[in-house]
Amino acid sequence: MNLVTITSKLKNRQPSILGYEQFRKHAVLLPLIEKNDETHILFEVRSMNLRSQPGDICFPGGKIDKEDKNPQHCAIRETTEELGINETDITDIIPLDYMVSDFGRIIYPFMGRITTPEQITPNESEVGEVFTVPLSYLLQTRPQKYKVNFQVIPEENFPFDLIIGGENYNWQTRQMDELFYSYDGKVIWGLTAKILNHFLTLIEDKR
Repeated sequence: MNLVTITSKLKNRQPSILGYEQFRKHAVLLPLIEKNDETHILFEVRSMNLRSQPGDICFPGGKIDKEDKNPQHCAIRETTEELGINETDITDIIPLDYMVSDFGRIIYPFMGRITTPEQITPNESEVGEVFTVPLSYLLQTRPQKYKVNFQVIPEENFPFDLIIGGENYNWQTRQMDELFYSYDGKVIWGLTAKILNHFLTLIEDKR
């Protein structure tokens, strides 16, 4: 294959994330509500009957299905299914920065306002309970931060003879920050805390 052919094949392509097709894709909604004349953020506690992360605190959301037109459609659909509200009850939907995980996942977060919080009826098969945290509290509270260290452990038949250094190869290990927000006995951490922190940083910069 000559250079002209290679250039012709690639010149109009749009770059994407390497391996995008293999990533698992999810979308979530960071829900804002008005409560006692104050803005609150709503959180879910995952049902203890769920196989994945039972009891964890999260935002409404889930896996993007083939039927979803786009990530925003997924975030709205999942929110209506989990909170028992209508699509028309969710307004002012704005995309936040999406997250690409080294563990093969892309999370698309959105901010949205729920205009009828009194109509929320959680789906008991997925949601154990819902609660809200005043935005003013979160803006005044810095999360606790801890490091998670990752260790490289090659599989048993890894071909050390094919790399310089062999078994003594100097692997570049990494760390990840885990954030923790605490409120009224509830602990918000993991991806939910990272999305929350990102949102708070955005609106702090805009004030």
